[in-house]
Parts: sequence; C-alpha cells; structure tokens
Amino acid sequence: ELENQLTTKSKTLDELKQSLALNGSAEQTPEAQSLRIAELCEMKDSIVNQVAQLKASMQSILEQWRAYDEIYAEVSLMTTRYLYCIDQCKPSGEEASLEALKKQVKTLQ
Repeated sequence: ELENQLTTKSKTLDELKQSLALNGSAEQTPEAQSLRIAELCEMKDSIVNQVAQLKASMQSILEQWRAYDEIYAEVSLMTTRYLYCIDQCKPSGEEASLEALKKQVKTLQ
C-alpha cells in the first residue's frame, strides 16, 4: 500500500515539475520552486528507501514466524506423543505383579 501511495505521489511530483517548467508561478521565483521540488524529490527518495528497508525487514520477520510455526507444530506433536506414552505406561492401580507387567508389555506392543 505504501509503495502504491509513493508511486502516486511520484507521478504528482513529476506533474508538478512539468507544470512549473511550462507555467511558472508569480508567488515564488522559479529558482525557489525548483529548490522546493528538489527537496520534495529527495524526501520521496528517502521514503522509498525506508519502505524498501521495511519491506526487507518484514520479509525476514515473516520467515522467522514461519520457522516458529513449524517448530511449534513439531514440539506440540512431540508433547502429545509424550503425554500419550506416559498415559499408556502408567500402572493400572494393580501391584506390579508379573502378570500386570506382562499385560502392560502386551498393551504397549
């Protein structure tokens, strides 16, 4: 959106330059107008550079969030598996008799 706005402002600035070249103005001298337009062009160029830096920074942040999401999903899955295994390995309230352990092994297999 910022890039589109900058493009629009650049066109407006170009139109202003052309208008100044053709008509001039009684309010300011052509030199003062040219200086002001040059300042505006410099400010626009500075903003374009800042937007480009912001875009690169946002891309980097987006990539980091994607990596975070992938790792989070992986950790969540591992946690779920761990909790399932813990639940399956709990003794069933019986004494740890040989039969109970055999039954537990069979369940795990």
